[in-house]
Amino acid sequence: MMNTVDPIYTQAERKAMKEALAGRDRLLFTLGCSLGLRISDLLRLKVGDIQGQRELVIREEKTKKARRIPISAKVDEQVVALDKPADAYIFSSRKRNADGSERPITRQQAYTILKRAAERAGIDARIGGHTLRKTFGLMHYQNGVNVTRIMRMLNHASPRIKKRMKRLIFNEEAKQYV
Repeated sequence: MMNTVDPIYTQAERKAMKEALAGRDRLLFTLGCSLGLRISDLLRLKVGDIQGQRELVIREEKTKKARRIPISAKVDEQVVALDKPADAYIFSSRKRNADGSERPITRQQAYTILKRAAERAGIDARIGGHTLRKTFGLMHYQNGVNVTRIMRMLNHASPRIKKRMKRLIFNEEAKQYV
């Protein structure tokens, strides 16, 4: 069984998290929260997938479902600022493949980056790669988007998932009164 992770609940915590990160690692957090992709899909993105594009068209690795995600000008600017060629991974690792070619950071590296940043930011939450996707959904809910629409944005169809999303939202609302 997988461990359950938390979203970053408040805007103040999200700001603290960003400030605890720099460069590629900050971009991991911002793109993860902006696009709502699973970590495996996020890490395999290349510069050309986003740079100069109005939307990202991706086939999700886990579900094999196609997904279209609008790309904001702010996200595009951040990717352009990397100053990398279109075929380069956005989240490239310093390590190389056996043939010398570039590879993205691993899910474990992403987890370590996020976990350490949360510790530096003083965020007491269960952090993992899925934290970014949950934060995406929560941010949209906080901005008035209904749960059914968020489920469509995340390519979810299961009533079981809807129940879990509602529980997440209930936890977020309960946290306001603590």
